[in-house]
Amino acid sequence: MKFQTTIALAAAAAFTVSAALAAEYPDPTPLADGAQADVSAVVRDGPLTIAFMPPASTLMFYQPIGAGVRSVAEEAGARVITLAPTDGADTYGQAGMIQDVISQGVDAIIITTHDENAAAPVLKRAVEAGIIVVLVNNDIPSFPTPIHAVVGYSQRAEMAKLGVWLSAQADGEVINIGYLEGLPGYHNTERMEGFISGLDPDVTRVVQTLAGGWTVEGGNTAAMDILQANPEINAIITANDDMAMGVISAERALGRELIITGVDGQTPALEAVAAGDLTATLDVSPFLMGQVATRVVLDIASGKFAGGFVSTPAVIRDGDNILDILRTPEMLAPPPSKTY
Repeated sequence: MKFQTTIALAAAAAFTVSAALAAEYPDPTPLADGAQADVSAVVRDGPLTIAFMPPASTLMFYQPIGAGVRSVAEEAGARVITLAPTDGADTYGQAGMIQDVISQGVDAIIITTHDENAAAPVLKRAVEAGIIVVLVNNDIPSFPTPIHAVVGYSQRAEMAKLGVWLSAQADGEVINIGYLEGLPGYHNTERMEGFISGLDPDVTRVVQTLAGGWTVEGGNTAAMDILQANPEINAIITANDDMAMGVISAERALGRELIITGVDGQTPALEAVAAGDLTATLDVSPFLMGQVATRVVLDIASGKFAGGFVSTPAVIRDGDNILDILRTPEMLAPPPSKTY
């Protein structure tokens, strides 16, 4: 996997990191026509209040993103409040929380939503109220209402690389795949279609897809169902790390030996790769992503950001390169449970 390691190092080279890990970022690319809100209208002085709004409080992936947000905000003297519904499917609950932070008069919103159409009307009000709006963990070029910036990795392209990687694991026999989706929405569609586009049909076959709802419990239940219904499956690919961790439990319960991959690069998943329990994960640098999103907010507020999409790095982590990231604990939140 020297090729994947090279990708990781090249991507990381686009970033510079201070002692406080306040990442500087590569030049943004423009959003689609009509999707860019006026960044000059939200320039302001003084310390900021930032609302960090993940799609669900139960999704572990957003803990390192939040840690990255807070690390840069603290350095800048900004205050961060975090609001999220319990269930990632509660998109209208999230919309109500957006309205709440508008009423509170926050200066900026850093948000991930599972339903851009439910969030768009209230985010439109936020922009009209002079609040900076930055999407994180996203690469959507045409959000339904104009926003100020998007920060994340190219989900379709990076998942296609995971499809290529999986195809390369075939060793003289077809890999029969069960794919676990999250919840309907942009993220889910981009990841699944991207992954499938990267597969070599000569050595892989998608047997069944099933929804796991982005959660550990959902991943476990879906994996149990899909494995019992399809005994020929020898690989389960999940759209996030939470579901992948649930698959590990199902694999053990059924006495199976599977290729299991996730997406996120959460610390527990990275350690599961090192332990051999998880085959691989697409590490999307969540801590760094949170830092970059916050740096973008600060630069918008100070008139230094012209708008657009900021790309953050992603790399497939497997047994060949997992120690590269576990031996840089300053880039992980929480840090690894031991020294590697």
